[in-house]
Amino acid sequence: MSTLRFKSVETATSRKTVAVKLPEERVDKYYARQVFNRQKMFEYLPDDTFRDLVDAIDNKHPLSRKTADAVAEGMKRWAIDSGARHYTHWFHPLTDGTAEKHDSFIEHDGKGGVIEKFSGKILVQQEPDASSFPNGGLRNTFEARGYSAWDISSPAFILNNTLCIPTVFLSYTGESLDYKTPLLRALNSIDKAATRVARFFDKDVKHVTSFLGWEQEYFLVDEALYAARPDLVMTGRTLMGHESAKNQQLEDHYFGAIPKRVEAFMLELEYEAHCLGIPVKTRHNEVAPNQFELAPIYEETNLANDHNLLLMSLMSDVARRHNFRVLLHEKPFNGVNGSGKHNNWSLGTDTGTMLFSPGKTQLQNLQFITFIANVMSAVYKHNALLKASIGSATNAHRLGANEAPPAIISMFMGQQLTKIFNEIEKNDNTTIIFDEKSEMHVDVAQIPEILLDNTDRNRTSPFAFTGNRFEFRAVGSTANCASAMIALNAAVADELNTFADKIEKRVADGEECSNAILAEVRELVISSKNILFDGNGYSKEWGEEAKRRGLDTEGAAPLMFDAYLSPESVMMFRRTGVFSDIELQARNEVKWDMYTKKVQIEARVLGDLAINHIIPAATRYQSLLLDNVFKIKQLFDNDSAEEISCQDKENIRIMAEHIAAIRKSVAELVDARRIANRIESDREKAIAYHDTVIPPMETIRKHIDDLELMVDNEIWPLPKYREMLFIR
Repeated sequence: MSTLRFKSVETATSRKTVAVKLPEERVDKYYARQVFNRQKMFEYLPDDTFRDLVDAIDNKHPLSRKTADAVAEGMKRWAIDSGARHYTHWFHPLTDGTAEKHDSFIEHDGKGGVIEKFSGKILVQQEPDASSFPNGGLRNTFEARGYSAWDISSPAFILNNTLCIPTVFLSYTGESLDYKTPLLRALNSIDKAATRVARFFDKDVKHVTSFLGWEQEYFLVDEALYAARPDLVMTGRTLMGHESAKNQQLEDHYFGAIPKRVEAFMLELEYEAHCLGIPVKTRHNEVAPNQFELAPIYEETNLANDHNLLLMSLMSDVARRHNFRVLLHEKPFNGVNGSGKHNNWSLGTDTGTMLFSPGKTQLQNLQFITFIANVMSAVYKHNALLKASIGSATNAHRLGANEAPPAIISMFMGQQLTKIFNEIEKNDNTTIIFDEKSEMHVDVAQIPEILLDNTDRNRTSPFAFTGNRFEFRAVGSTANCASAMIALNAAVADELNTFADKIEKRVADGEECSNAILAEVRELVISSKNILFDGNGYSKEWGEEAKRRGLDTEGAAPLMFDAYLSPESVMMFRRTGVFSDIELQARNEVKWDMYTKKVQIEARVLGDLAINHIIPAATRYQSLLLDNVFKIKQLFDNDSAEEISCQDKENIRIMAEHIAAIRKSVAELVDARRIANRIESDREKAIAYHDTVIPPMETIRKHIDDLELMVDNEIWPLPKYREMLFIR
């Protein structure tokens, strides 16, 4: 470890100093220091073991037990040399988080002592309890056995002095109980399918890699204020709270100067992330007050997803050292921008070609259009599934509000691509030519020419082409990126396989390959053009138009999940080998159950706060007003007293109405939960919670928010938005 210099930053809440790690070394000197990457493998493994492991990673071959033993020994030596004393299989259960169980590097030595030991058997496979994680009925409580198995494609790393080994998580009967297993299946499927199509243009292509660049949005709040809000502590969002007089309406926070306390947090977070090999690059203020974003350099999708999950955990740890709490909920505050996790997705060949970038020749452009058209067709056919992949109880608060895309999946292509697709639709002999970036001349001597991209951007589009990639903007900030990436990669892989089958048949029948490709691309464009929309996704007219186009417009998350079990989705996942029928059914049971539990927790917290915090505060203030009215009557004559106390009497009446409405709605809320809880079907219970539990919650919130404007600030029991949304 290098010598670090420390800078003290004084906090506004506790007046204590916070030590911020600022390494004296350049970032390239400590980057991936805590990762068992190829450099560490080369240093700690025998030459033949290193070659076998690299070959297995690059060509997706299984490892022999002998090689695994040698890798385990080298990995153990590196971990211990780096300060680790424990190891764990690190996996992604169906909770949207990660899981780990730590064991130390010790075994009996047969002489009354212990030795440090780590075998290939332990590295490759362990047995976590499979019944205590969400499993959709695949495991009963008494059927506990499950397996975690090493994912060699994602390097091990050391976190808090523990060697973490990325793994998949399977049931005893072989079904996946995690996100990583189906993600790896989907990535394998897109590799094979895209390679088939890419080889029509370049016979040297052997593999196609899926790339992901996520953009993580988040809020920061002072720890003391967070602790004083039970709703934030238990649900991650404010279940009540009137909007601040000033929030984001001046548009002055976005890309503004980063507050010093926040910058100190970001500096340490970046250092910790870089040590773990997470290539975070971009940071900035987001639209809402106290909202920020960070983003990495693009990586292979499986590794990028691991890094995002690791970073979310790291953010929480670092924030607490700076007297902050990170809010990853999609909508922690009403009335301001919610948080997403834009998934920038692309495909590239092992020959160096990015498949979503136009080229300089007719053949290169035909390849580009071919892949774009297949993505377009896949998104059109499976738009309901893609929406279901990002649906959740938390993301439902964000979609369609304040900068978030609507709960309708459409595609934005930009003027030039749309024009080319229109030409292809009209004429199957279209010559595909893309304009070079044009120059915008600014009439100021000090400003150089600005190169314009060939496409503008549409912030309301949930799935937009942005020059050399697609940006899936609808993904929520708390989500595991794998959910969206599984659905997207699998759907596109299936479409590419169908396309390749058709081209191979036409060529076998004697048609020239490029003519066959352009003809099939034309069919894809014609059949899927209804998915293209370049307008305002927030407009009421778009919702009506989308329904006429046959797009899925369902807005209730429990009903969105039905798309996973549609015949089209089941067959697609079956053909690509991503999910078996029983895995799909189990995952939907988990989705419905998780939706119900999250709404249930919110309902219980809201009911408790309303009855035990808000109403007592309101009645206390009401009593003060009543006492004031009584004293005025004692001091003044009747006419004067009536005139002076008129407003107090009106406030007392209004407050009494709000209090009565809250009590009534809380009773309705309890009854609705009680009735819903008797429903045995997970799907029907989730629907009942959506239809009967959420409405009284919204009513309760409205009355509480109105009371907040009336009750004395010193009496109000919770920190307000104006206090939480501005870091001091």
